[in-house]
Amino acid sequence: MIASSGPDRPQEGHRVRPATPFALALLTLGMTWSALAPAAEDYPSRPIRFIVPFPPGGSNDIMARLMSLHLTERLGKPVIIDNRAGAGSIVGTDIASKAQPDGHTIVIISAAFSFGSALHAKLPYDPVKSFVPISKLATGPNALAVYPGLPVKTVKELIALAKAKPGSLNFAGAGSGSSQHLAWELFRMMTGVDVVHVPFKGGAPAVLDVMAGNSQIALGTIVQLIPHIRSAKIRAIATAGRKRSSALPELPTIDETVPGYEASNWWGVLAPAKTPESTVVRLDKEFASILVLEDVRKRFAYDGAEPDYMSQGEFWKFAAAETAKWTKVIKQAGIKPQ
Repeated sequence: MIASSGPDRPQEGHRVRPATPFALALLTLGMTWSALAPAAEDYPSRPIRFIVPFPPGGSNDIMARLMSLHLTERLGKPVIIDNRAGAGSIVGTDIASKAQPDGHTIVIISAAFSFGSALHAKLPYDPVKSFVPISKLATGPNALAVYPGLPVKTVKELIALAKAKPGSLNFAGAGSGSSQHLAWELFRMMTGVDVVHVPFKGGAPAVLDVMAGNSQIALGTIVQLIPHIRSAKIRAIATAGRKRSSALPELPTIDETVPGYEASNWWGVLAPAKTPESTVVRLDKEFASILVLEDVRKRFAYDGAEPDYMSQGEFWKFAAAETAKWTKVIKQAGIKPQ
């Protein structure tokens, strides 16, 4: 059921805490977890739970389901998707952090994971110590899209309309402090537009609200938006990567109108801390092998994502860099959690 407006706005009074300690810890922790657990020679011994900390239909869900199909074939055990949405991915991520560290529970994360500590004074898990990295899977630029009835077809026209009618347009996002919200705040700060942010519990319901015309603007991953773009239920006007997307090559980048703008999502996989090193290495190798499969690469290209494999150490350093970038946006925008 489509809501006519988003949930209540974030409550005032929450303080944004810089994430610098998190970033530093990511860079210095290394792979010390490897000595904490013995090898698991009989892995896997039962079905694997793949937690998606967002609702079905979002980019994390789409990515996890594609990976689970191939992982099931390679491991010889079912890989079952478990959607555990809530609190901007914190609920599902916390469940994963407290699971038995035997490799039978893994969790997909995205950009939202890297700035959680900047938005919350206290998380129910430690973003570094509670997990071990497995692999970074892919990167996918966002797409800026609008309700088809909105009289704009370019970024320049959207900016002009928003400035001509300040406060009259709505941006539907996947929740306060989500990666979509931060991408929009970066756009807002660089363009000076006055648009109302309407937060939803996930990207899928936010897109539905734009399709219904209750909100007029969406800024989400191409992976999530492209089916609706192709069906003309929403109108894409630009992509948000450093270069044009192979999935939507006809669209300009936002950077072509707003120099320096770039906002892409990414996806990776973690396991609970103390998961046996041999199990993590096995999963890492399987994901690396899946990402070079021709059918996977074709699916990624069709959906607007790109395989972007990184091993454990590389992935953790990348997450630290993302933390630094988006923490700066959070502080400048004064974003507060719900």
